[in-house]
Amino acid sequence: MFLARLPMTMNGVLMTLYIVTGLGRGYGAAGLVGAGVTLGMAVGAPVLGRCLDRYGLRPVVAVCGIGTTLFWVAAPHLPYEALAAVAVPAGMLSVPAGSLARQVLATLVPAEERRAAYSLDTISIEATFMVGPAIGIAAITTLSPTFTLSALGVLFGVTALLIWLVDPPIREAAEPGVVAARPPLRSWLTGRLMATLLVAGGALFVLVGTELATLAALRSNGDIGVTGLVIAVMCAASITGGIVHGAVKRSLPQGVLMLLLALLVIPVGLADRPWWLLTLVLIPTNLVCAPTLAATTETVSRIAPPQVRGEAMGLQDAATRLGLALGSPVVGFAIDHSSPAWGFAAAGAGGLVIASAGLLHRRSRRPDPEPVPALTGRG
Repeated sequence: MFLARLPMTMNGVLMTLYIVTGLGRGYGAAGLVGAGVTLGMAVGAPVLGRCLDRYGLRPVVAVCGIGTTLFWVAAPHLPYEALAAVAVPAGMLSVPAGSLARQVLATLVPAEERRAAYSLDTISIEATFMVGPAIGIAAITTLSPTFTLSALGVLFGVTALLIWLVDPPIREAAEPGVVAARPPLRSWLTGRLMATLLVAGGALFVLVGTELATLAALRSNGDIGVTGLVIAVMCAASITGGIVHGAVKRSLPQGVLMLLLALLVIPVGLADRPWWLLTLVLIPTNLVCAPTLAATTETVSRIAPPQVRGEAMGLQDAATRLGLALGSPVVGFAIDHSSPAWGFAAAGAGGLVIASAGLLHRRSRRPDPEPVPALTGRG
């Protein structure tokens, strides 16, 4: 899954650079295509999750792998209008590597050890973001855009083929006498699960907003050359937090971690220069980044019955994608009309608003129904 996620960390920056430099369009035009892909992924994630529950891993991975490969191989030969037109369906056919990884862990790892497993998975994600974009930028600046985008498509296809060949289990085998019927939606899409999904969206709003404000602050202060170093420190802090979160016997709940993630980023703009001071004040909020994401996955896997785990994980992906899609323009608007310092405040405040909406929704709903009995042989 590390290899499967690696090309996903490259596609955004590669598509942006190709549209801006290769097609001579602006960043707004590139952002439109990126938003289309993100929207497609958000819409498609629950649908693919339901297909995984119904048909299993191999058919879904085969269709998505072929679709994604064809899109990226064809992308450098398409005009901008065609790219914009196929962005949403291309996003819908993205291989759900993150959802698959979480389902595999939920199947293979006992419930009492899943915190550590999900923390390791989140650390793996951070590692891909430390190396993936750098590899992509180096490739497209050294080689031709046509070759680089086509190679990315081949990489998507190869990783999809590897997943298809390994065919890891995504759901436990049913015990004798246990009904494997799909439970009705209202029995598991409870107020608690909705609140968890909204908190997940709020967390990604904070993260993408923090990254955008950091880039804006470095550019404003003439320190754009140290961007890679600052991002590496942020990732290292998140990895450290993930290790601690996975190692302890009892960690903070998702809601508390989300609160810390948002509150710690709000005052960062007060110390956005020099760059080394900005790097230091970004460490606390990034320490709770991986724990927040891991706690979200742990909560979803605990609440959702195994029969619908694929769809539930797909809804988690959709919530995070929507948080990403919402965070960039909102924080970008705050930066454009004030300063990067206010961008940090907007990132934290916006995340708190989304997470609070989830908690209020949970309190306003009737008590959650009793969970549907699990299929599993792990208890």
